Amino acid sequence: QVQLAESGGGLVQPGGSLRLSCAASVRIFSMYAAGWYRQAPGKERVLVAGISSGGSINYADSVKGRFTISRDNARKSVYLQMNSLKPEDTGVYYCYARSMNSYWGQGTQVTVSS
Repeated sequence: QVQLAESGGGLVQPGGSLRLSCAASVRIFSMYAAGWYRQAPGKERVLVAGISSGGSINYADSVKGRFTISRDNARKSVYLQMNSLKPEDTGVYYCYARSMNSYWGQGTQVTVSS
C-alpha cells in the first residue's frame, strides 16, 4: 500500500514563506507524477502544482511566480516552496502521487493570517 507523508504546514503571516514536503513509500518514485492540491474551507479541492514523471511542471494561475514545485526521486519526495503567501492560500494541502492509480496524503494545514 502506497503511503504519502506530508510535513511543513503551519501558520504564517501574509508575505511569508513555507516549504511543504511529501515523502512517498513507493519502490520507484520516478515513475509517478506528483504534486499538490489545496482545499479551502467550504470549497472543492483544486490543483496547486504538479510535476510529471518526466519533469514537466504546471501551476494554478493564482500561484504562478510565487510557488515552486520540485522533486527528488532519490529521496522519493516532492516539495512545494511557497513564497509571498496570501490569505487566500489558506487551506489543507494534499500531496498526491499518480501512476496507474492515484494516492493521497493525509493533508497538512496552511494558514496565512496576520
